[in-house]
Amino acid sequence: MKFKNNALQQAIKFALATTTAGLFVSGSVVAAEQAAEETKVNKNVEKIAVVGTRSAPRSIGDSPVPIDIIGGEELDKGGNTDMLELLKGSVPSFNVHQNPISDAASLVRPANLRGLPSDSTLVLVNGKRRHRASVIAFLGGGINDGAQGADISVIPSIALKQVEVLRDGAAAQYGSDAIAGVMNFVLKDASEGGSFEIRQGEYYEGDGDTTQISGNVGLPFTDSGFANLSFQYKTADATSRSVQRPDAAALDAAGVPEVSSLAQVWGAPEVDDDITIFGNIGLELSNSSEFYMFGNYSERDVRGGFYYRNPHTRPGVYSNDGGETLLVGDLTGDMSGNCPTDIMIDDNVLDNQRYIDEVANNPDCFAFNEMLPGGFTPNFGGNITDTALTIGTKGEITSGFLEGAYYDLSGTVGYNESRYFIYDTINASLGPESPRDFSPGKYSQLEKNFNADLSKGFDFGLAYDVNVAGGLEWHEETFTVVSGDEASFTAGPLTEQGFGIGSNGFPGFKPSDAGEYTRRNYAAYVDVEAPFTEDFLMGLALRYEDYDSFGSTTNYKLTGQYHVTEDLNIRGSISTGFRAPTVGQANVSNVQTNLSSGVLVDSALLPPTNPIAVQLGGTELQPEESQSYTFGAVWTLGDLFFTIDYYNIQVDDRISQSDKIELSQADKDTLEAAGVPNVQNLAQVSFFTNDFDTTTQGIDAVANYSTDLLGGSSTFSLAYNWNDTEVTKSSPITGEFKVSRLENDLPNHRATLSWAQQWESFSAFTRVNYYGEYQGVHVDYDATAKTADAAVTIDAEVTYFLTEELSFSVGATNLFDQEAEKLDFFDSTGIPNNNWGGKYYETSPYGINGGFYYVKATYTF
Repeated sequence: MKFKNNALQQAIKFALATTTAGLFVSGSVVAAEQAAEETKVNKNVEKIAVVGTRSAPRSIGDSPVPIDIIGGEELDKGGNTDMLELLKGSVPSFNVHQNPISDAASLVRPANLRGLPSDSTLVLVNGKRRHRASVIAFLGGGINDGAQGADISVIPSIALKQVEVLRDGAAAQYGSDAIAGVMNFVLKDASEGGSFEIRQGEYYEGDGDTTQISGNVGLPFTDSGFANLSFQYKTADATSRSVQRPDAAALDAAGVPEVSSLAQVWGAPEVDDDITIFGNIGLELSNSSEFYMFGNYSERDVRGGFYYRNPHTRPGVYSNDGGETLLVGDLTGDMSGNCPTDIMIDDNVLDNQRYIDEVANNPDCFAFNEMLPGGFTPNFGGNITDTALTIGTKGEITSGFLEGAYYDLSGTVGYNESRYFIYDTINASLGPESPRDFSPGKYSQLEKNFNADLSKGFDFGLAYDVNVAGGLEWHEETFTVVSGDEASFTAGPLTEQGFGIGSNGFPGFKPSDAGEYTRRNYAAYVDVEAPFTEDFLMGLALRYEDYDSFGSTTNYKLTGQYHVTEDLNIRGSISTGFRAPTVGQANVSNVQTNLSSGVLVDSALLPPTNPIAVQLGGTELQPEESQSYTFGAVWTLGDLFFTIDYYNIQVDDRISQSDKIELSQADKDTLEAAGVPNVQNLAQVSFFTNDFDTTTQGIDAVANYSTDLLGGSSTFSLAYNWNDTEVTKSSPITGEFKVSRLENDLPNHRATLSWAQQWESFSAFTRVNYYGEYQGVHVDYDATAKTADAAVTIDAEVTYFLTEELSFSVGATNLFDQEAEKLDFFDSTGIPNNNWGGKYYETSPYGINGGFYYVKATYTF
């Protein structure tokens, strides 16, 4: 079923706009002190969080650190099928971009919590560390350049009971990566019932058709356990928000054949056969112990656009002097073909008589204009596989000196693999024998984690027992590079004549690039929470971590909460943290295509210890170090629940990809001697480095209110985030434009306002999203940057409950089709901004695709 009927589209928009007129807010956080009787909308939302404490789970209102809880049913009303987009709509300090034409960052999109990169947020599932993705975001839009975080998108909302978002540094409790905070995805654990859902939607532009089929079922696992299983299958067509490139239009007008009507596409990639399966199993072994096991298998194919290769100017393929003369290859093997090297390129080189006589009609000479006269546009894609398994046991010790203590022993194995493909391109050095499709190789990330945790309450004569927890953790991560097919990296017979080596746009990994890189670390921690009085709680966490690469680190966290009155309490924390460089960041090398000052060039990413990187300022990577503090208050007045928290995060020696550094001829000669392929066609290099410090500060405010209204029950939610990042120290290695992107690409102000309304047979949900000003950037090119205007989008969903089991919904995200900031035809320097076919700045925080509408049917049993 696909929406191709404009009347249907307009009817859906009108129905949603009419039904939800006047409804406001973003149900991002469920009030901790909400009444026990929940509406049908929120009936399964728990108000108790496990994350952030080693003591017994507590309500978010009694937590000394700020925690958001997002219920699974609330996520289901988000209108999107991607977990990243669902979280963006629910947590204002969470941002994610669509990243068109961004190499592997288009396959696994990096996200930002509180303005920090994706690998500064620790991801847990059922409280256990989630492995990171194998994808390193080489083109990560400035903030995420070089980030290697977990792939959150594989987690389906139908598998979740709730998501707990700890908005506080927690490295002293959980280890590396928890600088910005922690996200804990809690899987459903029901032993009966379930649901099935079919959803179909598309963008108002008529593209991006998305189909999703998902289900969840709870089963008994003997008489004393449960087996809760979930699945999701999804396909999504690509989108395009592009115009024809001016150079392609000029070629077509000059009579050049086979020029694509849309030479370069900016939009969401095609996602095919996106399937994920999650399982969560628990079994009571005795009255004091239980066994648990959970895991997933996920796989998807993704294919997106790339930069257009102009048939007159593309270096290493058509011309090596900027389009003045044609690059012609001699196919004889002994250079006896007397092939011309001085054919001038005009509006249509195919009309040049010398080209016709001396190249096209000469079997000994070859130019790619014969094979691809209109140029070509590679498509970049990949197969992403993700799987994990956790097995453990937990319970209470019933005898001995540890009687009354709680234990948790577990082991986790997680694996993520990204096998890359590039289509409709060439290995120019192979000449007319070049294939058009290549498999450049793959990356994989394997992580193993083992934990032993103990927790016990001791009576020291305080208001309640003092909880003392301790534990040990062992962690191993392995990053593997597997070489590509031979045609993707081989140096063909035309190499010495100036033709580029390897699959153009993404050369394959050579056998010499392949390798397996492993690092191990272990940790020990202690965590104490002491209720000095009924109104005053303090906590202290210490963690020692030792890595076999760079050494050890010790971190602490001090928290406190004081109940000023029964309805008002204040809370705060101060902590240190760290983020270890990933094994991939320390060892990976790669060649990528990017725009530099408006020119398409090849750029090599080198390991930081490579001689050229060292010569340009690279050093062995060290961990980032952070210091953070928060201070806030929680206020409850009847059915109104309100929190406000200020945070400040200082990160020293941040790890990121350096600015692209121009290569001198001497640098190229050194690289060539070291075996780097295609060196003479490389224009730039970059590497990972600990080069800059930042200070990020902000305010989170959350308000929730429930009441009876309009003959039904209503829940209102307001969430606001102000976030500001300042680069306090940097060098030319980082570059001025990267500093600007770190400070300005994300909006300083985000807010959501929602209204969830429930009647006996109908429910309605409306969310208003506010995005403040941000830096609009196109093609990662500083001359295109500008301050984009603030904007408001509205999401809405209406549901009709036909029976207790069957319901039908219609909804839309960006209901009124708020456009992203459009590109100025010319920037302030007179350079055309749409030379590359874009219509919008791709840093738009609400995306460039516009409104999306959908229908769904849900069967609950």
